[in-house]
Amino acid sequence: MAFSIARQQQNGFDTIELKDSTGTRVAVIPGLGASLHVFEVGGLNVIDNYPDINAFRAEVNDSFKSVKLSPFACRINDSAYTWEQKKHTIAKSSIHGLLYDVAFEVTDESADEEAASITLAHQYKGADPGYPFAYTCNVQYRLLPGNMLEVITTVINQDEHTIPVMDGWHPYFSTGTPVDRLELQFSSKEIVEFDERLLPTGKLLPYTTFAQPKSMAGVELDNSFLLDFTQPSPLCTLRDPEKGISIEFYPDPHYPVLQVYTPPHRGSVAIENLSGAPDAFNNGIGLVQLEAGQSARFTTTIRVKQDQA
Repeated sequence: MAFSIARQQQNGFDTIELKDSTGTRVAVIPGLGASLHVFEVGGLNVIDNYPDINAFRAEVNDSFKSVKLSPFACRINDSAYTWEQKKHTIAKSSIHGLLYDVAFEVTDESADEEAASITLAHQYKGADPGYPFAYTCNVQYRLLPGNMLEVITTVINQDEHTIPVMDGWHPYFSTGTPVDRLELQFSSKEIVEFDERLLPTGKLLPYTTFAQPKSMAGVELDNSFLLDFTQPSPLCTLRDPEKGISIEFYPDPHYPVLQVYTPPHRGSVAIENLSGAPDAFNNGIGLVQLEAGQSARFTTTIRVKQDQA
């Protein structure tokens, strides 16, 4: 199988496209949060994206679709946390980090008979007063045979001190079929209990509702689940029984939290791999502490499967 890489300009976006010889393609927007714009298999793009640059600018602060979440994901209580006996207050956004709309630089790309790959990097220099720590965020997208997309994030502490890190990203998935006619399954024994502000209480509750495929009809979710890595992969599957399409998720253990969100329009569903729970900077659930010069790597793989005719 042959893979290729091309650059495209469309609807105000400058994208880099990874493609295989069967027509499967991935499009990434480096200049806008290293966001995933397209994952197309058999002519169907399963990513609910922004139609143009104006829509991105108008909506990204509300939806955060497909962007990199770093150095934290989800909510920080009142935008504030205490780190090494000092209180910090985030100025930019207390919801989904500081890199969701910044430009990433292309640092490496390759295409051969085995894969097409692009690596993007952003050097964060501590600009936000609530996160005054320098670090590098590298994001690698690898299109592999079998309609598989691997996403690898590496965070490198460039600061002189130990820093707090929580990693994730925020794709919304759609098959073109309303969410109420889809099925969801994931391997989890526990749900993170939230309070009325959707912040963790510190308790984990038993939860196996989606241990088997379950209809999404009428289901409303904005919740964090702890994945059960003792179960066989994929650990999560979103299936469209009408079109015979499945979207499978293969996170590594550095992404122990699965966040699922059903937006009010119910045209797509956000399925997020996270390294920790919301407000991890305060509650410590999944918080990563990186010493000076240390790095952490987070990997997930998504596969799109079509039923055989």
